[in-house]
Amino acid sequence: MVGLVGSSNNPVSGMAIATLLISTMILKATGMIGMSGMVAAISIGSVICIIAAIAGDTSQDLKTGFLVGSTPKNQQIGELIGVVASAITIGGVLYLLNAAWQYGTDQLPAPQAVLMKMVVEGVMNGNLPWALVFSGVFIAIVVEILGIPVLPFAVGLYLPIHLSTPMIVGGLVRLYFEKKKNETDKDRKRKVENGVLYSSGLIAGEGLVGIMLAVFAIIKVGDQSLGDVINLSEIINLGNWGGLAFFAVLTLSLYYMIVKKRKK
Repeated sequence: MVGLVGSSNNPVSGMAIATLLISTMILKATGMIGMSGMVAAISIGSVICIIAAIAGDTSQDLKTGFLVGSTPKNQQIGELIGVVASAITIGGVLYLLNAAWQYGTDQLPAPQAVLMKMVVEGVMNGNLPWALVFSGVFIAIVVEILGIPVLPFAVGLYLPIHLSTPMIVGGLVRLYFEKKKNETDKDRKRKVENGVLYSSGLIAGEGLVGIMLAVFAIIKVGDQSLGDVINLSEIINLGNWGGLAFFAVLTLSLYYMIVKKRKK
């Protein structure tokens, strides 16, 4: 939502990975190795990651709050309530997802979590490919010098292609409307806002559906889960072409919602 009032890259993942590298090396140098050392490194990285995320959110909220007439004090109270509520909610959801499919499986690949695991284990076991790490650092420097935003560039490299492709398509749709000629700045801004709001709803809906599927996966009906009982993939299976067709329909719906004028 903060994209409507302007947002900047908040390198949460980069800061978390850098913290994991440094903290794991320090822990290993001080003799804290093995599982206890890896748990400690992940805990330190998690704290830094959460701090960076909250700091970025607060910086955006202050601007948004100013626009709607709020005060920093009231916003801080709201931040504290939001942190407590989200910690309880997200913690429960994480346990639910792990109980349903387990992290690192085909059903729940969790690429960022797997990346953090690889970094910590690589440093602790002494088999982290440092040549690749430093190659990535220098590539990021070159990319930044060329004027290319390095954060989406890096995210596109380590995320699976089935996650990156929808981002590319959505970005191309936005680029089309931002570069479209014979339009006023007001109309162009309205269309971009429409696209951001609709896309935000799609993301929220996908998250809710994922939680619902996880609930179905842990509810047992006899020897099977509720998800297996209501699974119709063997009866109705459109395959890759069917999925591609539905993705095209979804893209067209995004186009329609962008050009649609809001009711006053």
